[in-house]
Amino acid sequence: MNIIIDFDSTFTQVEALEELAEISLKGNPEKQNIVRQIKAITDLGMEGKISYNESLSRRMALLPLKKTHIQTVISRLKKKVSGSFARNKAFFEKYKGSIYIVSLGFREFIEPVVKPYFIDATHVFANTLIYDEADNVIAFDQENPLAHSKGKSIVLKRMGLEGEIIIIGDSYTDFEAKESGVAHKFYAFTENILREGITTYADHVLPTFDEFLYVNQLPMSISYPKNRIKVLLLENISPKAIELFSKEGYQIETYTKAPSEAELCELIQNVSILGIRSKTHVTAKVLNHANRLMVVGAFCIGTNQIDLKAASEKGVSVFNAPYSNTRSVVELAMGEVILLMRKIPQMNAGLHKGIWNKSASGSHEIRGKKLGIIGYGNIGAQLSVIAEALGMEVYYYDVVEKLALGNARKCDSMKTLLKIADVVSLHVDGRKENNLFFGETEFKQMKKGAVLLNLCRGLVLDIEKLTVYLKNGKISGAAIDVFPYEPFHNHEPFVSELCGLENVILTPHIGGSTEEAQQNIGIYVPSRTIDYINTGNSFGAVNFPVLQLPQQKNAHRLIHIHHNVPGVLAKINHILAASEVNIEGQYLKTNENIGYVITDINKEYSKTVLEALKKVEHTIKFRVLY
Repeated sequence: MNIIIDFDSTFTQVEALEELAEISLKGNPEKQNIVRQIKAITDLGMEGKISYNESLSRRMALLPLKKTHIQTVISRLKKKVSGSFARNKAFFEKYKGSIYIVSLGFREFIEPVVKPYFIDATHVFANTLIYDEADNVIAFDQENPLAHSKGKSIVLKRMGLEGEIIIIGDSYTDFEAKESGVAHKFYAFTENILREGITTYADHVLPTFDEFLYVNQLPMSISYPKNRIKVLLLENISPKAIELFSKEGYQIETYTKAPSEAELCELIQNVSILGIRSKTHVTAKVLNHANRLMVVGAFCIGTNQIDLKAASEKGVSVFNAPYSNTRSVVELAMGEVILLMRKIPQMNAGLHKGIWNKSASGSHEIRGKKLGIIGYGNIGAQLSVIAEALGMEVYYYDVVEKLALGNARKCDSMKTLLKIADVVSLHVDGRKENNLFFGETEFKQMKKGAVLLNLCRGLVLDIEKLTVYLKNGKISGAAIDVFPYEPFHNHEPFVSELCGLENVILTPHIGGSTEEAQQNIGIYVPSRTIDYINTGNSFGAVNFPVLQLPQQKNAHRLIHIHHNVPGVLAKINHILAASEVNIEGQYLKTNENIGYVITDINKEYSKTVLEALKKVEHTIKFRVLY
């Protein structure tokens, strides 16, 4: 197999002449206009709408080039080699005798750029520049076939290569070589630019060079082309997440709504990464339909909507965003404390009805008041700090021993806290044991006239009992952001006993719904997910043992997920030892359900080793990382 690679927008991410325009026209007031003209002429030539000689001549006439500009562009282009070519440098070294650059660009800058990739000057075919005595570029060699239309076909014919000839490029001139019968296949390379008119001629479209290696069963630096990894994002997940997954080269599908279980069972087939928010339920049934799923990313704090045990049994790692919207929730809680203590909801409602009730009765500053925080986790602790900064006395209760921040004081029981708190804020998780966690008993224990906030989970609070105590005056006000039942979508009406009560602030589960929080979540969850896919690091996983490792550059990394039973690691190592595979590094972590082993091995090994590792008893999932 002979592999013929184009240079501009294929081997490199950019068109070299456009880079030269940026360099040579520096300080020229007409620079932007000329650059646009050059780009337009480039596109006309690449799409076959004008002859290549006309395209090249017209562009060169617009550029006042000097030899120093060529040296500058070489430095730039070396930094702009296409990512998938750069990461497969080992392939170029191994197959250097079969790889050629055939380009309509210029040898003067192509040779130095491809040399580090083991492509010898004798394997580079390109145009050449002509200089005057002052090192100004005055022309290009018109005798070179590559300066004219169908030049690549002529050059390939003259090369006289034996065996299959494959062209990889992004323009019509690359397809011409196949059309003329000189080449056997044309692969349209779209990593840097997508020309729709060109892909229709292609035998195969290559989003990356990895795809070419995968299709032709050639060795590559990663185990699976990233463009084949499918990501499904539901519930209007942040555009930042889409941007990060796209940059990684994954396929992405998005849906604005939370699908039903039956719909998700259909959608999840062939999906490797699933991104959800709080409305989508990932059940055992859904996971049974997920034939390729590796990761579920919960773009929120909670993971109650995911069957974590079933995910673990399927070898699916789950990541969430436990800190990303903390500040947003705390700011809303703090704002609501002030509004409730000042009786703003009632004043606001009255004024909307035309009632002018200017009075200080029952209106209080928060300074000096006692805030009782139930659940001193990430949100509760940060609320503690901000409330204290505003002059409140902070008390907290948690079933787990937590270090107090600032001057916050721990209460030995919830009953103690409720008796003294002017404001009570709930920040507990949504585990089943916390269902109706706060009800009749707790309301009776609260201080008369206190206010209550629930911005954690809807099921932890008895709404019916809260309504009673709001109406009888025991509780002077409440702010509720989460509910036992919440509408499935924005068009479904909201129904609650709390509706119409003027001393209640109701918000539609928006505690973490700020642009800042969604952007933070949109960065954090994809970052953890991508790191897991690329390196095997499980740091931040909800249901997996935590392993955090550096990327191993000179080895293959094997990921083995298995049921946590004795002897699995011994069986893995027995297979490796029997095949004389050298282990560069090995790491094991377990939890109550699964074992997670990362093994870095020498690159030289038989493929039968991989098949044997897949068949180890109690294996859940096995993959070669790179």
